[in-house]
Amino acid sequence: MREAEVLLRTRLPCLGCHELDGEGGRVGPSLSNMKGRPADSVYAMISDPQRTAPGTRMPRVRMSASTLELIASYLIERAPNPASARQTEQDRGPRHPLASNADAAALYEHYCSPCHGASGSGNGRNARFLPIPPTAHTKAAYMSTRSDDQLFDMISAGGYVMNRSPRMPPFGGTLSTDQIWSLVGYLRTLCRCEGPAWSRGAQ
Repeated sequence: MREAEVLLRTRLPCLGCHELDGEGGRVGPSLSNMKGRPADSVYAMISDPQRTAPGTRMPRVRMSASTLELIASYLIERAPNPASARQTEQDRGPRHPLASNADAAALYEHYCSPCHGASGSGNGRNARFLPIPPTAHTKAAYMSTRSDDQLFDMISAGGYVMNRSPRMPPFGGTLSTDQIWSLVGYLRTLCRCEGPAWSRGAQ
């Protein structure tokens, strides 16, 4: 199961939101004590979170059938860890469904604020559990170096694909193209900045 451990700690975004043996986020349930869980429910939650638990913050992470099998089997077969970090409702924050017609601000609050903070300052309640601090979307000096296309790709593909922190999950399998573009526009309101001149068609 060494391969599963490596994937979880270095490539997949799971530990951005879930704790495993004391490491990882506190947005979702702990993965440290999954032994004995019904295999079908674990497979379903990983493969299609929104269908399995409507309104969950957990995005759909596209992976091969073999990777899904590997990760799910690892989680439900590994020995429980009673000493693992205990989660509290304060850690995980309120859980509520998101309206199907939610605007960009609501999307940001639901999916982004646990790590990036409600105001985009990079200080969400989950930020302290991450090895790399979340981007502060209010920092114009940095955000103005990122094109809108780069922001879109980061939201859609996640950190690993974009050579950034693998703990940043991809939302391309959960949000529509229009919703992701609306989030890009919302990020611009947080930083009060535009992307670099070359990305805006400047000569």
